[in-house]
Amino acid sequence: QVQLVESGGGLVHPGGSLRLSCTASGITLSTIMGWFRQAPGQQRESVAIISSGGNANYADSVSGRFAISIDNAKNTVYLQMNSLKPEDTAVYSCNAYNLRTNRSYWGKGTLVTVSS
Repeated sequence: QVQLVESGGGLVHPGGSLRLSCTASGITLSTIMGWFRQAPGQQRESVAIISSGGNANYADSVSGRFAISIDNAKNTVYLQMNSLKPEDTAVYSCNAYNLRTNRSYWGKGTLVTVSS
């Protein structure tokens, strides 16, 4: 059974940085990991995704400010968020997508608030 546990959210001032972590259990190498976010009153959107081989893609809104990375030995994916803006405020959720089974798994999410 796949389980995802996020950590690292919190309150940060505009221009600040945060690092989110997502530790996974029960995943395989055929899994794409990603971070999504949902702001109040808005639809969930993809922020960044990464393969086990380290190939990453980013939403235009975060490209150049956020960096996703994966530590396969620790089954952990990170999202380093720099130059944060108030519009980055959202619940950030970790996702694991199994390419072989087409099943998607979600963590409970962690709140990131960017405010002065």
